[in-house]
Amino acid sequence: MHRILVADDVEINREILHDMLMEDYIVETAEDGTQAIQKLQEYRGGIAALLLDLQMPNTDGYAVLNWMNDQKWINIIPVLIISSERAVEVENYCFEMGVSDFIHKPFNSSIVKKRVDNIVELFTRKNAMAQTIAKQTRALEEQRQIIRLHTRQLRDTKIFNDLMMQYRSAIMVIVAKLKVLYEEFAQEYNRNPFESIKSRLKSPESIYEKLDRKGYPITVESIREYLTDVAGVRVICSFPDDIYRLADLVVQSNDIILVQKKDYIKDPKSNGYRSLHLILDVPIFLSIGKEYVKVEMQFRTIAMDFWASLEHKLRYKKDVENTEEIERQLKVCADSIDVLDYQMMQIRNRIDKTNTALLVRDL
Repeated sequence: MHRILVADDVEINREILHDMLMEDYIVETAEDGTQAIQKLQEYRGGIAALLLDLQMPNTDGYAVLNWMNDQKWINIIPVLIISSERAVEVENYCFEMGVSDFIHKPFNSSIVKKRVDNIVELFTRKNAMAQTIAKQTRALEEQRQIIRLHTRQLRDTKIFNDLMMQYRSAIMVIVAKLKVLYEEFAQEYNRNPFESIKSRLKSPESIYEKLDRKGYPITVESIREYLTDVAGVRVICSFPDDIYRLADLVVQSNDIILVQKKDYIKDPKSNGYRSLHLILDVPIFLSIGKEYVKVEMQFRTIAMDFWASLEHKLRYKKDVENTEEIERQLKVCADSIDVLDYQMMQIRNRIDKTNTALLVRDL
């Protein structure tokens, strides 16, 4: 049974409220604000609601509210003001101080019970939820500490650092091949096959988290065998046909092996995402001989890269309002980008065709 506190300097008011609520609650009483504060301190979190008169000698109800705000208790113990005052200014001021509701005099037993029941149930659920969130937060922080400990241990091992060196080397091999193709296209075709290259190496924390989430052992062997995205290269192209041309040239290299291909341009994800993904085995040449290392390559157009950046913020940012509506708008934008990319490609082709015709005529 919940315990509530009635603080009113008029004895008859205390008795009436006590009799109204005693069947459903343990009812404590206080004759003024000083006693109310003492009872709150005595029972601490054991008070389910405070019924508080504003006009009391010594320490009035406003002082009690100020004290509860200072103690941060106003957020966990609901306050219902006992008052015959119906002035809007007074009620607004009380609500600004954190009051949950009002019980007006003369008392109506049915209304008093319903108001108290509703507030107690609401705050009981609210406090229970807050405790659950706090517990989950502590558990998450403990998990993060474990991850930090294990990743530090992983990072300090020579075998892990040797593997990361191999992934970095594989990225350099891919980037070097792309730069050679860039120079060739600029020389032979007077145009660029891509706009920019972005590369990244997965952090030890992300590596640990992914292996743990998938249920794999946290070992260097697991990283090499089960993770394909430790080393990543993203290529940003102007047009869709440049994506396919460039990807084919990379895959056709004699020493590179195509492990997996996912074409999200021809078969977009449900949210509208479009990109070409390749998993490659890339050779690196070490003093001990040739080793193959997996690299994930992503090819996107400029517009889709901008879209993906925005979608990433939505996916990982907390407390975003109207998420479903934003997702719908992003899907519309992705479809529009796809249409625009191909329209721009057609315009470019017309320009190139015209330039070629003029060149032939001049010859």
